[in-house]
Amino acid sequence: MPRPAFPLRAVTALFLERQHLTRPRATTLTARRLGRFVEDVGGLQLDSINVLDRAHYLTVWSRFGPYDRARFDRLVYRRRLLFEYWAHAACLVPASALPWWRRAMLDYRSRHTGWSGWLRRNAKVLSTVQAAVQASGPMGNSDFEGRRPAGGGWWSWRPVQHALHHLWMTGAFTIHSRQHFQKRYDLLERAMPDVLGVEPVSSEEFRRWHLERSLRAMGAANELDLTRYLTFPRFAPGVRRAALRAMLERGEVTEIELEGTPGRWLVLTSDLSALARAGRAAAPSLGTTFLTPFDSLLWHRDRVARLFGFDYRIEVYTPGPKRVHGYYTLPILHHGHLIGRVDAKSHRAERRLEARHVHFEPWFASARPTPGGGERVDQDEALAGVIEALSSLAEFVSADEIEIGRVTPRRLRAPLARLLRLPAHESHPRARLGRQEDVESADSIS
Repeated sequence: MPRPAFPLRAVTALFLERQHLTRPRATTLTARRLGRFVEDVGGLQLDSINVLDRAHYLTVWSRFGPYDRARFDRLVYRRRLLFEYWAHAACLVPASALPWWRRAMLDYRSRHTGWSGWLRRNAKVLSTVQAAVQASGPMGNSDFEGRRPAGGGWWSWRPVQHALHHLWMTGAFTIHSRQHFQKRYDLLERAMPDVLGVEPVSSEEFRRWHLERSLRAMGAANELDLTRYLTFPRFAPGVRRAALRAMLERGEVTEIELEGTPGRWLVLTSDLSALARAGRAAAPSLGTTFLTPFDSLLWHRDRVARLFGFDYRIEVYTPGPKRVHGYYTLPILHHGHLIGRVDAKSHRAERRLEARHVHFEPWFASARPTPGGGERVDQDEALAGVIEALSSLAEFVSADEIEIGRVTPRRLRAPLARLLRLPAHESHPRARLGRQEDVESADSIS
């Protein structure tokens, strides 16, 4: 029997839908919407870079616009709607998924992870750290520095750090809270008492769920996509393939073809109708937003290139002179197309948001059809969307002023300047245009 065939735009549209990007910033954040969003995408990635804001805060802003971070933190660290664990990387994952992540925690204790030798050499450190947290309550790395443990000697920070991480990964500890982004650990059952009534699923059920969650979040995927979305745990060779084969045999997963795309693609059988509906949609998304480099839409960047024709690499670790787009570039999503990127920085003391470099894709700048031969994007509407998104971002990072430095290509600088000089709503920040400079940051002018 031939495989069902779908156009590439169907997968792109369903991917955006599952990533909650069909109407970016059109609804306000609520506890229910936050929970549903993280359940659908599988995890909200955490990262320490703070040149603009923390990655998890920005990812939520991309979907819901400005919101109260303190309320978000209460939902996570008091109400325990989400909890920290390793999913793609360090992530916030839904508490509703605890039976499955409990299995990952238990399996981590017996998996060969390179910890065996360390655990033998540092068994006393592990037990002493666990006893200290049990007796004292939430503790972080700094709470152990310079303290004398029972039995003499001094704390060595690195073994303590390893002990805290291992106890977290195996489910003895959880992240109780964060202070200035520094983790504070507590006993899992003390921070989340409901865990005592949670029965972990079997290892087989966990592997099936892991594949189902990834396919659900992506809409449809090839096998490489499945290995690059939820990257933890790294299953032994053949384990993922065997689980996928069993799901295909039971009819839970269906093989499909994408028109003009080689290879086998996979979709949850229950999602076939959603994929067909997405392919008929007039537009995959409506609205403009920016995506953090750690957004789940971007977790597998080769997939982004295949679906959106957008080559994205984060340049944080690239030496300054070799950067093409900037230090912390945010892809611009407009009406379901990635039309460019913004290198943004928040000057907190000055309450100023700086768009150091706004770089548009060549096809967009020259008013050509979208990658893959789709429709043309209305340039004026898109540029207005970029300015509106910048205003929303400025509000979120508490900036009273927006400054735009370099624009590529240069000819799009004038229309952006006109939009910046339009009378702003009272709630919008002031805006100004810096000088066009062929450098990373631009001097500003009145």
